[in-house]
Amino acid sequence: MRKLVNYLCVVLGFLFLALGVIGMILPILPSTPFFLLATVLFAKGSTRFHQWFLSSKLYKKHVEHVIKNKAMTLQSKIKVLIMLGCFFIIGIIIAPIWHAKVVILLIGLFHLYYFFFRIKTVTKEEVTEL
Repeated sequence: MRKLVNYLCVVLGFLFLALGVIGMILPILPSTPFFLLATVLFAKGSTRFHQWFLSSKLYKKHVEHVIKNKAMTLQSKIKVLIMLGCFFIIGIIIAPIWHAKVVILLIGLFHLYYFFFRIKTVTKEEVTEL
């Protein structure tokens, strides 16, 4: 069972890695959250793939500064929050009971708080310096 979970994490890691690469091309889709998910999934699924991703240029350019400095550009924050907002709105619409809708709404509000008050906003120039 453990191997199945590890394989699933690696496969999902590559899926989110691909979505992150697509997000680099499409301005609507943010790449950073997908790369963050890929990092977590690779860490859970495979030490080898996790080390490979940590040493890649994609990780160093898009994720490393976010993790080390808890800092993002305003544009990155807005893209992430729009994507999360869409997921939360879909969840609220699909949720069959009002308790679930309230929980989804509270989680969404927590994300807004976290992104605006806990993650520092920096300019693109500051990101390259970090």
